[in-house]
Amino acid sequence: MVSPFRRHQQMVRGLKSAGPNHVSHRTDTAPPALAADTVAGQEYSALRVLLHDNLRQLADVASIEARNPMKAEFAKAFADWIEGVLLAGEQGRAAQDEIVVTNMVWAIDYRDIEYALRIGAHVLKFNLVMPERYNRTAACFLAEDIATVSLGQHELVTLEQLLQVLALVEGADMPDPAKAKLHKAIGRAYRRKADAFDPSADNAPAGGKAAFASEALTHMQRALALHRDVGVKKDIQELERQLRVLSADAEQQA
Repeated sequence: MVSPFRRHQQMVRGLKSAGPNHVSHRTDTAPPALAADTVAGQEYSALRVLLHDNLRQLADVASIEARNPMKAEFAKAFADWIEGVLLAGEQGRAAQDEIVVTNMVWAIDYRDIEYALRIGAHVLKFNLVMPERYNRTAACFLAEDIATVSLGQHELVTLEQLLQVLALVEGADMPDPAKAKLHKAIGRAYRRKADAFDPSADNAPAGGKAAFASEALTHMQRALALHRDVGVKKDIQELERQLRVLSADAEQQA
């Protein structure tokens, strides 16, 4: 077990890991890697050895279901370092960091979406590069994999989190099917909002159901425009039908 003092040291060294290599928001190139001849660099090297040992252990396990709890457990050893790195990022400083990027991926895998987004915001802000074992950019990975989780287990990802992903990857280059999947997930989330809307609730906005359905349709149409085989044609038909009914009801009540 790591002592509280050791944990504090890791966080402080994570904070110092960027050193003078500060970069501006949305840099075009990744920041330099951490210098190995610094105290923070030595800490990073030691943690990176641990990371690669963890990766070897994961490679020995065939079951994805079994690997994900292992990732959640392994991540604890890097948490304090990452907190320091994120704090440095808030101060405008960053360095290329395999530990941070890998833990973003792991967090999605073990379904801590909020943590993945915290790390992801740093990764995308400073254009950190994914390790060679991944064949996608960080923006593509974040968009596609969180959308996949949402489409398969929607209760694990909120609409607000999906919209945060969309904002984070705005302007990032990625294959159209990946961006389409994200819009599909957002559309489905808005549709669930429409279906669950209670007009009798005290805080229910006027026209809320139609507004949610309209947003859902907009994202479904965007998904279809990006990728014809994204699987939203039936969603679009049903939403158009729902909006016609809601419009007719509104006219009768006017």
